[in-house]
Amino acid sequence: MPTLPREQPEPTPLHQARQMAESFGADAQRYDQARPGYPDDLVARIVTGHPGASAPDVLDVGCGTGIAARQFQAAGCTVLGVEPDARMADFARDRGLPVEVATFEDWEPGGRTFDAVTAAQSWHWVDPLAGAVKAAQVLRPDGRLAIFGHVYEPPAEVAEPFEAAYRRVVPDSPFGDGSARRPLEMYQAAYGKVADKIRETGGFGDPELLRFDRERSYTRDQWLDLLPTTGGLTRLDPGQLAEILGEVGRAIDDLGGGFTMAYTTLAVIAVRATTPL
Repeated sequence: MPTLPREQPEPTPLHQARQMAESFGADAQRYDQARPGYPDDLVARIVTGHPGASAPDVLDVGCGTGIAARQFQAAGCTVLGVEPDARMADFARDRGLPVEVATFEDWEPGGRTFDAVTAAQSWHWVDPLAGAVKAAQVLRPDGRLAIFGHVYEPPAEVAEPFEAAYRRVVPDSPFGDGSARRPLEMYQAAYGKVADKIRETGGFGDPELLRFDRERSYTRDQWLDLLPTTGGLTRLDPGQLAEILGEVGRAIDDLGGGFTMAYTTLAVIAVRATTPL
């Protein structure tokens, strides 16, 4: 049920919330196992859209454990990851991905350029304008900046018990405010703002907004494995986490032990202008 927002100061932009941004490596293996991959059609769109080399060079920003990067490697790309969390970087390296530890804003390209710069479920941790400017600087002419991520919403019977438990256990968290439902339109508007920042650089053609829809089913255990990898839960203590997961688990049990939900992947793709910045 929606609630009236409390009056409070303007929230800190996510790219400045560094403790949260660099908290996902607390359980890198769970993150890698539980987080979903990306649509093959999207990967193909990014890879085949480049008119240059047959094996495009890809820079994956905020590569995490390498979920998206491995998909680009499988598509024939040479991939370099940039990741601020050393624990996530170590996990990705162990699985064959070269990774340099830094935020994208502070990363030093050393004269290297790329056919594509990708950011899978990570661009909200990057300063949107500074990141787009830097992407333009390291992309070859006609290279592609591709920013994408998932939008998913479990049924109300699961989302609302989660929200109630979270508010009770972490009452002072900004993630506890508002409705348990997060409409797709809200995320589409956020990707529209990403596209606006890309336009603002003057280094790209007009960004293209893409949408890929599918369904995904989860068992109780699969959903409870994914939840601790999400931003609002990565920094909770074990007792807090167990209390929230217990409520959600009971709600899923009441649904018969699982549920199916719509899964949407949103993407912004922009082509680097041929004239340098």
